[in-house]
Amino acid sequence: MKKITTLIVLTLFTITSINAQRELDSLTYENTQDINFFRNIKNNTKIKKYVTVSENVVQIGDTLILGNPTSQETNSTTIGGSYGGRGRAGAAKTRSTTTKTYEFIKMGRPSGFGGIMTSMRGESQVMASNSFKNTKVIVNEMKAYHRGSKKKPLYIVMVLGEINGRAFGINKYLSVMDSELALESREILLKNRKMTREEAISKLKEAKELMEIEMMSKEEFNKLKKELAPIIMNKG
Repeated sequence: MKKITTLIVLTLFTITSINAQRELDSLTYENTQDINFFRNIKNNTKIKKYVTVSENVVQIGDTLILGNPTSQETNSTTIGGSYGGRGRAGAAKTRSTTTKTYEFIKMGRPSGFGGIMTSMRGESQVMASNSFKNTKVIVNEMKAYHRGSKKKPLYIVMVLGEINGRAFGINKYLSVMDSELALESREILLKNRKMTREEAISKLKEAKELMEIEMMSKEEFNKLKKELAPIIMNKG
């Protein structure tokens, strides 16, 4: 009976430890989709290293580059109607301006889980503007959140700081609200990103065309083909 009691206590301690876990040394995209793993992860769990769906690695302290914004905001200003010299009302005029913005990168830090979910729904958020394009940033934090309840997969939020430690305007940080989507859309660029199979095929086709017009030697083409073969054959 004593052994059974001890076993129960150890089991409960293990479950409690897993549930209370707030920091992970490493997390992979496969983990975020595996219910046997993510159901034990709480919102706001810190991540030191994240392995993306493309098997690229992002770690705390890494330098990233902000790519092209993939969204836009339209602001309209209406100028009220005025009266003409003969008492006729002038028609109101509306002026619209369109600004490129990032879809997954917002100004400031996430304001807790509720704030993150609000931002994901597109409410009360200030997205980063096109002025941040090509800016180098440092990964200061990475945290995991569920897409709703604990029975749903995880997504990763990154908090970015400037290289020189200065603020982004009145904000000190930028927040990447869904790291996988930001990487897929190339709003975030990794310095040592692995080439995808599609990119490798495209590069090889381009090289073949260059060889055919004698802008690349056959030896150079064969060397490149050998380098790209593992990626194209999914053996990289």
